Amino acid sequence: MILYLNGLFVGLLILANIVAVKIFSIGDWIMLPAAVIIYIFTYPIIDVIVEVYGKKEGQRTVKAGLLTQILALGFIAIAIALPSAPAFSDQSSFETILGGSFRVILASLISYTISSNLDVLIFNRLKEKHGSQKLWLRNNASTMLSQLIDTTIFITIAFLGTMPIAVLGSLIVMQYAFKFIASILATPLVYLMVRIIRSRESKSQ
Repeated sequence: MILYLNGLFVGLLILANIVAVKIFSIGDWIMLPAAVIIYIFTYPIIDVIVEVYGKKEGQRTVKAGLLTQILALGFIAIAIALPSAPAFSDQSSFETILGGSFRVILASLISYTISSNLDVLIFNRLKEKHGSQKLWLRNNASTMLSQLIDTTIFITIAFLGTMPIAVLGSLIVMQYAFKFIASILATPLVYLMVRIIRSRESKSQ
């Protein structure tokens, strides 16, 4: 099952980077990148891996995600640089969707690396303290804190100097509030995934 979890995690990361250029709104005052609806599932996957397979597997998953993102960015850059065929008239749209800016890409990689490793460390520390009990606590505590760090680092690096500080603060608050609520709602999913995986693992032994 660990291979499937790793594949799902890495796939969601790449997909999040692709859809991040789309901004959607909730009501008239909340605007969020489409990637947030994907990222809220990546942290539970890491938590499930650490819960079932341990800290080292969680760290390996984070490293695999970072390496895959770097490779994906490299191949995307090559694809953009390739000369367009005469029949291909959507080069500008292709660049807009897949290109992004170096600053945003850098912000994404830095925030991902720091927050994901923090998530693994916090979750594992709480697991060592509580054993198999209080999965809800370590899942939400690790995800909520790491998501706060992720959101703050990403928005600061990506947009500092391009908009007023008050707007930056508002973006951080809005995105984190969305992720906070999503983390709570995803808790039953974490319990379900852990139960399914442990059941399958015990049957295969």
